[in-house]
Amino acid sequence: MVYSNDNQADDRNHNSGGDSGAGFGELEFQNTTDSDLTDSDPTGSKAAMNGSFVQDVTCREKAMRSNKHLDNLLKEWEFDPKIPSVRLVKGGDNRDVLQMRVDLGLLQMETQGRPDGRKPKGHASYLDYLLDAEERDADFNMTDEDCFEVDREFVQYYQRRISWLRLQHYHRAIEDADHTLALMDVCLDHCNDEDWTISHEQYRPFVLFQRTQAAALAALDDAGAQPAIAEINKGLEAMLQVFTEHDAEDQFEDDEMVEKLTELRSSLRNQYKLGPSLEERLAEAVKSEQYELAAQLRDELAKQAQI
Repeated sequence: MVYSNDNQADDRNHNSGGDSGAGFGELEFQNTTDSDLTDSDPTGSKAAMNGSFVQDVTCREKAMRSNKHLDNLLKEWEFDPKIPSVRLVKGGDNRDVLQMRVDLGLLQMETQGRPDGRKPKGHASYLDYLLDAEERDADFNMTDEDCFEVDREFVQYYQRRISWLRLQHYHRAIEDADHTLALMDVCLDHCNDEDWTISHEQYRPFVLFQRTQAAALAALDDAGAQPAIAEINKGLEAMLQVFTEHDAEDQFEDDEMVEKLTELRSSLRNQYKLGPSLEERLAEAVKSEQYELAAQLRDELAKQAQI
C-alpha cells in the first residue's frame, strides 16, 4: 500500500473531470443559476435548500481533502536516504503492519500473506495462482497479464524482505526470499518471453545473497557460528551454480556479493576462533587433487550424518 504526500495532485484530481475539463461538482450544478431557481420558485425555498446542499457538499469535500494529508506522519519520521527506515506498528484492528519511510512518503505492508493484503484470483499470492495453474496444466504459458502481476509481486516481496532484514527478523526474510525464488522458477518454466525472463533472472544471485545473509544470521542466533558458516557455504554454492549456468563462472570470485559473504565467513571464524569446516576441507582437497585426504574427509562427513 503506497501513500503519497501530494495534496496538489489530490486537488487537481478533484477539480478535473477528465477530457471535458469539468469537475463532478461543476457538471451537476453548472447549468443552474440563481435566476433559474427564482423563476421556477418565487418563494426562494428551493434556492435556499440547494444553496445549503452545495455548501454542505463543499464543506465535506474540504474536510475530506484536509484529512488525506500525511504531514504529521512525515514530519515525525524523517527520511534517511542512506539506510532503510522501517518500523513494525499496530494497524487499526491491532494487527502488526510494516511501515517503510521512502523519499516521497511511506509504504505500509501486511506481515502475513501478500504484502498488499490482497488475494489475487482468490489465491494467497500470485505464485500460488501460478502453481495451481501448473498443477492443472504442466505446459501452460504465462500471459502478459501474468507477467504484469508477477512484476508487482516481485516488488512487494522485495520491499518486505529488506524490511525484515532491517528489523533483524531473519526467518521472515528467508520466507520472503524463498517466495521470490520460487516465483522466479515458475517464470523460468512457463514464460515464453526470453527477454522478460532474463531481466528477472539477473537478480537471482542478489536474492540468494540476501537469503544467505538472513540464514547465516538466523543460524548464528539459534545455533552458533559453525551452523552460520555452513549456511554461508550453502548460499555460495547456490550462487556459483547460477554463475555457472550463465557461463559467468570466471566472474564469481570477484563478485561484490560473493566477497561480502566471504568476509562475513572470515569474520565469524576469527571472532569464534573456528577453523575450516569438513565441507570446506573436502572442497579444498578435491581442488588440490588430494584424493586420499578427500576420501577420509568424506568418511568423516558420513559418520557425522549418522549421528
